Amino acid sequence: MAERANVVPLRREPQPQPRPQEPHEHQPQERQPQEPLWREVLGRRLRVLRQEQQETLAETAARAGISPQYLSEIERGRKEPSSEMIAALAGALGTTLIDLAEQVAGDLRRQQDVLRTSAPRAGRPGPVMLSLAA
Repeated sequence: MAERANVVPLRREPQPQPRPQEPHEHQPQERQPQEPLWREVLGRRLRVLRQEQQETLAETAARAGISPQYLSEIERGRKEPSSEMIAALAGALGTTLIDLAEQVAGDLRRQQDVLRTSAPRAGRPGPVMLSLAA
């Protein structure tokens, strides 16, 4: 005699819920570009500094006293390192905390300028989209 087992998955993928549309919603809302996060810009700057010195993750991480995996997470903007960790990484890369902070601030300013010039403002049209369809 065969038995039947009732198997229920442990995790269910969330089903996308349709968003109810307001009657006055006819045009899709434009997404405003978001400012980058400090940790993302810091990570990119650390990676640039490390690569300029032609170092591996393992070499830089060893001098900073962290694992290569953690340094990789920092460089990809996934982890928010403490100020002590940022100072250790700056030292491992032959720079100072203040110099590193100034470089990151400059990167943020440049990205902010790009966002300002590309974001549509009230009364000013946004970027023109060209259609190649005949």
